[in-house]
Amino acid sequence: MEARQFVLSSRPSGAPTRDNFALQRVELPELAEGQVLVRNEVLSVDPYMRPRMDDRPSYVPPYRLDAPLDGGAVGTVVASRSPDRPVGTAVRHMRGWRDLAILDAAATDPLPETSLPLSYHLGILGMPGLTAYAGLQEVASLREGDTLFVSGAAGAVGGLVGQFARLMGATRVVGSAGSDEKARLVEDLLGFDACFNYRSGPVRELLSAVAPGGLDVYFDNVGGEHLAAAIEAMRLNGRIAMCGIIADYDTAPQQRALQADLFQVIGRRITIRGFISTDHASLRPEFLDTVTRWVEEGRIHYRETVTEGLDKTPDAFIEMLRGGNIGKAIVRI
Repeated sequence: MEARQFVLSSRPSGAPTRDNFALQRVELPELAEGQVLVRNEVLSVDPYMRPRMDDRPSYVPPYRLDAPLDGGAVGTVVASRSPDRPVGTAVRHMRGWRDLAILDAAATDPLPETSLPLSYHLGILGMPGLTAYAGLQEVASLREGDTLFVSGAAGAVGGLVGQFARLMGATRVVGSAGSDEKARLVEDLLGFDACFNYRSGPVRELLSAVAPGGLDVYFDNVGGEHLAAAIEAMRLNGRIAMCGIIADYDTAPQQRALQADLFQVIGRRITIRGFISTDHASLRPEFLDTVTRWVEEGRIHYRETVTEGLDKTPDAFIEMLRGGNIGKAIVRI
């Protein structure tokens, strides 16, 4: 049986381009004992994939040149040599960027039966959702009455952070986004108290206007100027949860410069903590129960930006890095 898969044909210099990717056709081997063949239905494209395209240390190994890319995917088992994953089982796994995937059965997660779309398990019920939930609960220790600021508020994680925070007791939730249209959507649809277009002026001034009393929590998806502004806006004992620095993903580490008054971190006893969702896997059952209920009760507004066709996966990825998505960016095969 033949499969199609994308490989990283060259490492990006700056922003990725379509030339960095190549679509290959490969003949699949026979299944070994304990393996399954999954027909992917939906693929995830995420910001963390960009640093993996550089050959430098990170919390996950870099992609290898001319080797298949990987990432989150959901699909259906179409052939099986494992009694634990019979044909017809819907699963989530990490062999995305391809239409067919052979995996050890243990490397797949069977999906619970729900009325929600399969794609939700790549977004609000998947890594972005757990990132938002764990970042608030265990990293930032969100408290009732807190004022929270989240950058990238129209993105897959940021839009959930604001809504989760409100349901967890935050009294003021503000965000930033990359256009006036996105900022209005964050306010009108997602229910933020305020959201500014960070391209419309200095972030320090824009943030001060929407949070004049300061911040208790900053959830950072962007880094750079946003992080510097948030540090200066923090109240005493403020907490910063860092899960992304998308503003610097195309910049070499030695060229990054944080123009922030770091003395404020000491004077205001600010906690800055980086994290990734897999650090908080023990929270998953609570997260799934709570967030599934919120979605089914209509308490969360969830958006996806859908690109059709496996061959468009690099385009979806590049557009997501440019901020072209609202909510979770996915590819439907």
